[in-house]
Amino acid sequence: MHGRQRSGWVFGRTSRCGVRVLPALDLRGGRVVRLGEQGDFGRETAYAAGTGPAVALARRYAAAGAARLHVVDLDAARGSGDNRALVERLVAQAGVQVQVAGGIRTAADAERWLRAGASAVVMGTAAVRDPDLLARVAAAHPGRVLAALDVRGGRPAVAGWSAEEGAVAEVLDRWATAVVAGVVLTSVDRDGTLGGPDLGLLRQVAGACPHPVTYSGGIAGLEDLRSVAAAGAAAAILGRSLLEGLIPLGDALSLA
Repeated sequence: MHGRQRSGWVFGRTSRCGVRVLPALDLRGGRVVRLGEQGDFGRETAYAAGTGPAVALARRYAAAGAARLHVVDLDAARGSGDNRALVERLVAQAGVQVQVAGGIRTAADAERWLRAGASAVVMGTAAVRDPDLLARVAAAHPGRVLAALDVRGGRPAVAGWSAEEGAVAEVLDRWATAVVAGVVLTSVDRDGTLGGPDLGLLRQVAGACPHPVTYSGGIAGLEDLRSVAAAGAAAAILGRSLLEGLIPLGDALSLA
């Protein structure tokens, strides 16, 4: 796989270290939240409740220079409801591109979000369990479908991180020929910890994957962004570090 041409992936503003930066908005129960460390649904922190505050937060990110948001519907990912109305408002009113993740498990799900104006969709559980479906959806919507690889304890995590199945290398091999726009890699073990990125995992995936890799998990400072760029990430997703002001978004985008 190392010799294959990486698929094209053009969006957003690139920081000086060469990595694109995407702010994350994780939605649960109509609120922008961050789960507890390592994706603990029992210890969430709410940052913006209701459509107005969520859209205002998205617009602040856009005003700071973000070109795309990574919006995750946590309820849909767990199969316990959805935040569709809020996501639709974000897509329509944020003033920035929105890629939607969480609970997108059929071709109809993906097509519905793309028709609603999402710039891209991210397929996780369905992509791991049915790589042929991922390939078909990606071929039908070139440049607008990404695959999510959430890794906990060295194994792919699925169904809203409620279970693990398969092996990372096997999943990547099954995705190798799909014309996806990229792979979104999340280290669940580092998620929300602000303990630094899992560079070993990132190097493993970036080295084995013919697609651009977006990394998420543990990023707490600008030096972490430089590290994930050096380890092979094309983009990085920032969640808690932005919400708690540890990394000003303008600094992340420019590394001035």
